[in-house]
Amino acid sequence: MPEPRLKLIDSSPTRAAGPPPRHLAIVMDGNHRWARARGLPGASGHRAGAKNLKTVAQACADRGVEFLTLFAFSTENWQRPKREVKLLLDLMRGVLTDDVDELNRKQVRLRFVGERSRFPADLQRLMGRAEQKTRTNTRLHLTIAVNFGGRWDIGQAARALARAVRDGDVDPDEITEEHFGRFLSMADLPPPDLCIRTGGERRLSNFLLWDFAYTEFYYCDEYWPDFDEERLDHAFADFAARQRRYGRRMEERAGAS
Repeated sequence: MPEPRLKLIDSSPTRAAGPPPRHLAIVMDGNHRWARARGLPGASGHRAGAKNLKTVAQACADRGVEFLTLFAFSTENWQRPKREVKLLLDLMRGVLTDDVDELNRKQVRLRFVGERSRFPADLQRLMGRAEQKTRTNTRLHLTIAVNFGGRWDIGQAARALARAVRDGDVDPDEITEEHFGRFLSMADLPPPDLCIRTGGERRLSNFLLWDFAYTEFYYCDEYWPDFDEERLDHAFADFAARQRRYGRRMEERAGAS
């Protein structure tokens, strides 16, 4: 049986010296490979990943993260084997049936972004009920991206903006980046400060293409079910040590402060 990948954690302090990212995005990758490395069926990896989602969300809330956005199901995931897609949808049903009350008690606001119409009607209803039940919570804003893709989001925003121009609500000569951004799925949230991707891959995989303009990235080899609080703290410490320039030189940043 293949050995699981080793964690590559250095000996530096893992608790961040500065504040955590206000908005954290995570690409939860590696569930199937985690299971395969242990000689388990792929379903076991997805179940372990769903369990770890709750653990990491709690850890983020405990550390003061205000907004957590998770890439759970992409527009490309429909191309996976039908059996795997069914399992993923069943896991979503399970979370929405069994865990929403706990999220509500912990003051977590849950919402979904993405094109929902392709999901079964019962799953769409469960999403809506979860959003309604947790809508007034303020401790952690947990956004789950489902049937979501960055290109899809930009496309639907462009169509919405085109309709606004057609209806006379927007002057095309006055359209700015900020104006366009109001039509995106994440328009009411601050852009992510940090994106963590597990599983060893170094790519965006069509996630928040517009929103990631100035986001910092942290890649690790751990598969998602193995991503624990120690690695989360390491990611936050790494983030706290960075100097975010937003396209400017550091002396320009210092002069503006």
